[in-house]
Amino acid sequence: MRKALFVAIRDYNAAVRTKGFLIGLLFVPIMFGGVFIVMKLTEGQGDTTDRRIAVVDHTGVVAPALIEAAERRNESELYDEETGKKVKPAYLMHIVPPNDTDMAAQRLELSDKVRAGELFAFLEIGRDVLDPGDDGDAFRIAYYSENPAFDDTRHWLTSPINDRIRSLRLAEADLDKDTVERLTRWMSVEGLGLLSVDEDTGEVRGGEQDNTAAVLLMPYAMMMLMFILIMAAVGTLVTAIMEEKGQRIAEVLLGSVRPTQLMAGKLLGAIGVSLTMVTIYMLAGVFVAGQVEASDLIPYDALPWFAVYGLAALFMFGAIALALGSACTDPKESQSLMMPMWFLIALPMFVWVPVVKEPVGGLATWLSLIPIYTPMIMLIRIASPVTIPAWQPWAGLVGVILFTAISVWTAGRIFRVGILMQGKPPRITEILRWAVRG
Repeated sequence: MRKALFVAIRDYNAAVRTKGFLIGLLFVPIMFGGVFIVMKLTEGQGDTTDRRIAVVDHTGVVAPALIEAAERRNESELYDEETGKKVKPAYLMHIVPPNDTDMAAQRLELSDKVRAGELFAFLEIGRDVLDPGDDGDAFRIAYYSENPAFDDTRHWLTSPINDRIRSLRLAEADLDKDTVERLTRWMSVEGLGLLSVDEDTGEVRGGEQDNTAAVLLMPYAMMMLMFILIMAAVGTLVTAIMEEKGQRIAEVLLGSVRPTQLMAGKLLGAIGVSLTMVTIYMLAGVFVAGQVEASDLIPYDALPWFAVYGLAALFMFGAIALALGSACTDPKESQSLMMPMWFLIALPMFVWVPVVKEPVGGLATWLSLIPIYTPMIMLIRIASPVTIPAWQPWAGLVGVILFTAISVWTAGRIFRVGILMQGKPPRITEILRWAVRG
């Protein structure tokens, strides 16, 4: 054990004292949080070029109100009140008389103007929008542009168009607009958390409005920390063992330590590096949450489970990575052998939203009890606001520990043979034979 610890300390010091460790420490949060950083930096940096929009109104009564709404918007919303900088494009709308004899030709003509840059888009309002009948084309409101799916202008148009149509319909029916709005006012159903009693004060607390972003953020953050924890160890282990094997350093080390001691030392060293990195991230996260007064969102009850599941996952995936890395002689071989394991590690990231949505559902429950998925999936369930059956985290932990013990034992048998193999890359059947026969 002393020799294994010596190897572990050597590898740990060699890793954390390098510039690469510091760069990786900074790179990971930038990589995963980069999208939010970019969104913040680019906020208000969109295209502010004025947008000319043609309106073909078959009713003759909707377009004027639409132009008035655009003029009001242009007067009040284009410039930042503090800096005076233009932050939104102006909507310059003009009415185009409809060509009722050949609408296809008119649409094509306007489309060509959009392609040529003379127009940004054009809008066509059907003749029956005030009183829809059986003819779908007659009461359709169509917006034509080069990129309508991600066009903020189209979304803005929806409100003033419908306001005008509703006013005209009410006037035709001789109904008072304020009375109709009061009678048809839409009432939403608020989502509130459950109430509880404070053990210290006896005060009834809770019933607060549900924060969807927070409900999603905490399970996501815990999942990403677990993913970083695993990847930080697995990625370095494969590279390190392949380099030492290729440069015959492993053969020198095996003159002083047994293969199992070398493997244990490598594994413990990588686990130490990974735990150091994630501990820094967790402390930084707690500090930032305290600064923004969001400490109550941190699922402190999930942190002990994170520790035990994280350690089990590190031993499990780290041992498998060492076994596969010892069987390879070049990076191409390692990529083909490691690809299935990368998929197994990353799979929970594809199903985390359904798991958060239904933490006690069948999919979440069964996935969380499969040992190779338990560390991430069970942690997501624990970090969610829904109370899961108390026996399930313990059952998942027992399964993970048993599977980890089997993985480490099997990996040790493969490592003992593979670390000294040179030349021809082994086939999967050979690796399986090493696992069985040792």
